[in-house]
Amino acid sequence: MKVLNPKVILLTLSMLALSHNNLFAQEGTITINEDPKIKELLAIKKEINANETDSERYKIQVYSGHRNGAQTAQKEFSEVYTSWHPTLQYEAPNFKVWAGNFRTRLEADRALKSIKKTFPSAFIFKPKKS
Repeated sequence: MKVLNPKVILLTLSMLALSHNNLFAQEGTITINEDPKIKELLAIKKEINANETDSERYKIQVYSGHRNGAQTAQKEFSEVYTSWHPTLQYEAPNFKVWAGNFRTRLEADRALKSIKKTFPSAFIFKPKKS
């Protein structure tokens, strides 16, 4: 029978004792330091978004003309672009098909690039305030 070296035994026991502490989950507390103005800014942003009307946003006009053409364009648009709901508007003497409700010009430009593949005469505009 082979006798183990006392240094090896001592080293093994030391490693077991040290690793024993790491085997259990550690508990602690987390403190988040948040500037109070962040909540104030979020409240202001919510208020701005709530007060924002459609006339402050961008839309894309995909058709302007007679009623049957507008209804056909609206149906075609709905089939091709499911992300933006088209609406039929009447501005004498034409029926118009408008799509989207974009917050920024950049967002509208990106959508227009895609929409122009099917509706080459489409353009971006801001509806007039009523």
